[in-house]
Amino acid sequence: MKSFFRVWAALVPLLLAACVTTPSLVRNKGDATALARQEAREQQLANADHWVLQGKLGIYNAQDGGSGTFTWTQDGDRYEFIFRLPISGKSYRLTGGPDGAELDGAEGGPQRGPDAESLMRRTLHWEVPLDELRAWVLGLRAQGAQADLSFGNDRLPSVLVQDGWTVSYPAWDMTRQPPLPAKVFAEKAPYKVRLAIESWSLQ
Repeated sequence: MKSFFRVWAALVPLLLAACVTTPSLVRNKGDATALARQEAREQQLANADHWVLQGKLGIYNAQDGGSGTFTWTQDGDRYEFIFRLPISGKSYRLTGGPDGAELDGAEGGPQRGPDAESLMRRTLHWEVPLDELRAWVLGLRAQGAQADLSFGNDRLPSVLVQDGWTVSYPAWDMTRQPPLPAKVFAEKAPYKVRLAIESWSLQ
């Protein structure tokens, strides 16, 4: 599995360049209007747990990196996360829920673990906070750890700091109500996870 990151390391700069379109340079704590707007968004999306999300994924851990396409299907507490390597056509399928997680496509056959985070850490040597990403990908604060928010001129989240991760939102899909992130960059040195979202199907 580690070869996945080595083989695709050369593709990371291309993906990251594609992701950086109009970065949000304004980072302020926000006024009462921005905070109220965020609270309203969080209330509207509090029960959003059924979706199909597609786009590009870039990952990096200071030594290895890779990029490809992904499809994330969330069905309540159950999820399916498929990521594909564009040249070889090889794909990996991560599925699970409260009863554990399973990764198909790994060397040696399917791998299982108590949760997605520990399974990816063991098999891919990677740190991906999938549980918190469920909230962050919606532009919401995850439950549990304290979160600090900064806002852009559009009064939407620009930077979210939570549980040691810094999550930035360079672009939003303003055609949706409430708006949803179009790009989500999460970083916790030396780890980086970058999603460029191409399509949302939120049920």
